[in-house]
Amino acid sequence: MDEARTFRVAAAQFAVGRDRKANLAGCLRMIDAAAEQGAILVVLPEFCNHLSWYDDRDQALAAACRAGDDFLGPVAEHAARHGMYVKIHVTLASGGGPAGAERITAASLLYGPDGTLAGAADKQVLMGSENDHLDPATEPGPVISTALGPVGLYSCMEGVVPEVCRGLALRGAHVLLNSLNSFALDEAALHIPVRAAENRVWVIAANKVGPLLPADRIGAISAAMGVPAEALEGAGESQIVAPDGTVVAQAPRYGEAVVTADIRPAVAADKLRADGTDAFAARRPALYRPIVSPPAPAPAFAGTRAERIWTAVVRPSGGGRAAVEDAARLVGEAAGRGAALIVLPELFWFPGGVLPDPRRPDVEDAQEVLRILRGALSGSPAYLACTLPLPEGHAALLLGSDGPVLTQHQLHEGARHRGWARAGEARALLTHDAPWGRVAVVLGDDAAQPETLRLAALAGVDTAAVCLGGAAEPWEYALGLPERAAENRINLVAAGHGAGAVHALPVEFGLWRSREAPFDGVISTPVTTQAGPGLTLAPVRPRQAERRLVSRGTDLVGGRPWRLADALVAPRPDPALAHRTTDR
Repeated sequence: MDEARTFRVAAAQFAVGRDRKANLAGCLRMIDAAAEQGAILVVLPEFCNHLSWYDDRDQALAAACRAGDDFLGPVAEHAARHGMYVKIHVTLASGGGPAGAERITAASLLYGPDGTLAGAADKQVLMGSENDHLDPATEPGPVISTALGPVGLYSCMEGVVPEVCRGLALRGAHVLLNSLNSFALDEAALHIPVRAAENRVWVIAANKVGPLLPADRIGAISAAMGVPAEALEGAGESQIVAPDGTVVAQAPRYGEAVVTADIRPAVAADKLRADGTDAFAARRPALYRPIVSPPAPAPAFAGTRAERIWTAVVRPSGGGRAAVEDAARLVGEAAGRGAALIVLPELFWFPGGVLPDPRRPDVEDAQEVLRILRGALSGSPAYLACTLPLPEGHAALLLGSDGPVLTQHQLHEGARHRGWARAGEARALLTHDAPWGRVAVVLGDDAAQPETLRLAALAGVDTAAVCLGGAAEPWEYALGLPERAAENRINLVAAGHGAGAVHALPVEFGLWRSREAPFDGVISTPVTTQAGPGLTLAPVRPRQAERRLVSRGTDLVGGRPWRLADALVAPRPDPALAHRTTDR
């Protein structure tokens, strides 16, 4: 593929109701508008044929599309008329159900410039009431060969959990097309752009505007759900996102719109981080087996998780001995002010967390650092997370006043520590049960992989200490860490050389709100306290990690599409071979 070649693509947002003809007219109008702006591809929202609200399965079946019918036929004809790709999402009826019954799926369909169906994908993760009348996918969606390169399809809730997009990217997709039917404000602010950045792919996402429920029933539904009526409208902000997480085009919050951007899909073949680490080659598929295994209860927590604890991010100044002394002072202050968990940046006394001579880690010096830090904790019940160069490689330690209670070796290779970290020898993510909850410690290179915190969630972790190195990229602070907290329901306390933050789980979560705090449009974004230099204190809520139902029947962790996620544990194919077989 010509890496310099650009393509104009579009995302369209508009309202959909219960009138099938009006809905079709809206789809065709948006296709025409995108073509007028020179787009070779347009993405339409989720559930274009009918509101995603049905009284029963019979009504859902009656409203569903069928291949080549009076709804999809004109869409295909418009794709051919304009010589463009059209991604549409509808409820689709087809055979293959139990005892000869028809299946009804939430289907992403991609029509090619000749009007034929280039590829299709059924939705794997259904949201709330969708579970009542629709059937989930039975196989993962394909990576489709197109003029733009390899393309993957997904929709809405599939982007609120990491597995679907990750699997498509691992199977070679360079461009992901997302159709949404969402009133959540954190879709555009967090869930859409993070899938581009963590997978280093382009994402084109189209959301709805206007009421998402029948207009004559919004009042009753609003009262029953405890959600303000004005919050039950599509959140708009359809967008096109680059592989570094930059939003290059975005529609307004309200109103019908088509946004376009010129993109270079081939740049998504480059998976190198800023420090030279290949983000995909560094993955450890053998570690991720629990993610693709049937849901199982995590080991029981013997005590009762605390409703709230105080945590601290410590970012000492200077380097060498001065940084160690400053860290000890700040750790002692944090412990004295009641912090239960204190976190230091990765290898905090070296600039950027990089050893001056990685061939000869100064293990003796590290032991002195450890002694000084233990002294700062003397007599305190606090735990301190830090990383050290140990004889067996790079490791994170969780320290109590009596010494380490957990030693977590680095799980993923990184260019900064190449030659001495020996990440391949680390076999598992470890946890420790503190009096207030279950904690894990995550090293910088491990935090960049979404699978790491997924493993923590499956192990029942409620709070993770993240020790970041100087190579952490901007998207990791702005998108990656908040998303890890949101998608896994884990509190994160992150300390880095350039920044840090505490991402606390909110009490008000999902579609359920107290009468004092009605739904505000945010589904799962954590409450974030940015950390400045020196000492930053902020609370987290371990007990909130036990709540994972984002909507009725939709569990953020237990509801992951584990049956269809084998790409996460498959060996990485030769990228050159993958490109030859998926591009044209």
